[in-house]
Amino acid sequence: MQFDYSLEHLNTFGIAARARRFVEIHSVDQLAATLADPALASLPRLFLGGGSNLLFTRNFDGLVLRMANLGKHIVGKQHGATLVRAAAGENWHAFVQWTLQQGLGGMENLSLIPGTVGASPIQNIGAYGAEIKDSFHSLTAFDPASGTTRTMTAADCRFGYRDSIFKHPDGAGLVIVDVTFALPDAWQPNTRYAELANALLDAGLAQPTPQQVSDTVVAIRRRKLPDPAVIGNAGSFFKNPVVSAAQCAVLLEQFPTLVHHAQPDGTEKLAAGWLIDQCGWKGRNLGAAGVYPKQALVLVNNGGATGAEVVALAAAIRADVMQRYGVSLEAEPVFI
Repeated sequence: MQFDYSLEHLNTFGIAARARRFVEIHSVDQLAATLADPALASLPRLFLGGGSNLLFTRNFDGLVLRMANLGKHIVGKQHGATLVRAAAGENWHAFVQWTLQQGLGGMENLSLIPGTVGASPIQNIGAYGAEIKDSFHSLTAFDPASGTTRTMTAADCRFGYRDSIFKHPDGAGLVIVDVTFALPDAWQPNTRYAELANALLDAGLAQPTPQQVSDTVVAIRRRKLPDPAVIGNAGSFFKNPVVSAAQCAVLLEQFPTLVHHAQPDGTEKLAAGWLIDQCGWKGRNLGAAGVYPKQALVLVNNGGATGAEVVALAAAIRADVMQRYGVSLEAEPVFI
């Protein structure tokens, strides 16, 4: 247990914030004991993974528990897939690379996403045509209310676009302990995302290996996105808004170059980065917070930014996009 603990190095935005109490969790037994401690029962709780999907707007006057349990291994085979399990505290990108080293494909499109394995289902993280739910098998969650663990399937997790049960009242109190993935034995590259497909073709990789797909994704991400170790950020700050086909058609009449992608349910997903760029925000700053010059979807801490400055910048961007396009942008990070 640590007191008045700095969280600046535990959030990728690099926002200066402090926790009244802080504990690193290395096992389920330690987690259960900490949550059962009557001296801590009255404190608000915040569970922290890699700190890559949150924005501190203030100090946290409560107990911060950082999941730091480690371990990864192959569980076995099931229905033409290899099951691999990783503890919640494992670094996500390192875990993806480990699966590739085992000769297992299936998660290469999700390479270099910051954060931890335990946080990945909460956001149903996704990139380059893939999401967690595509390779998810199950997870183990600890329920503080009952003091027991339970296994949850994909159906239990209610995955949606950057969404899951863990972001809703009936699942927000659950703590993810480990996650199991099913990686196909008959692997085929996922090249649905045009930028990735074109990059592979440009490299002469008509039949890429899982590692080659991963390397290409890493190269694209490093070219477009800032390294949080250099420039504080939380990756894509806004979700790509989903609108009806009718609304998209109306927008296309006025803005013919609007970037949009048809969805299986008949809706249209708009490119939030394009909307923000068209409103003139790419490369602009408000105080020490700014919009990354190479990718309008990424808000950055240029040095010493407060959470309030990032919130003000996000609000100004949302207002401009709404005024020009009539489209509401929703932030991906959780505001604390």
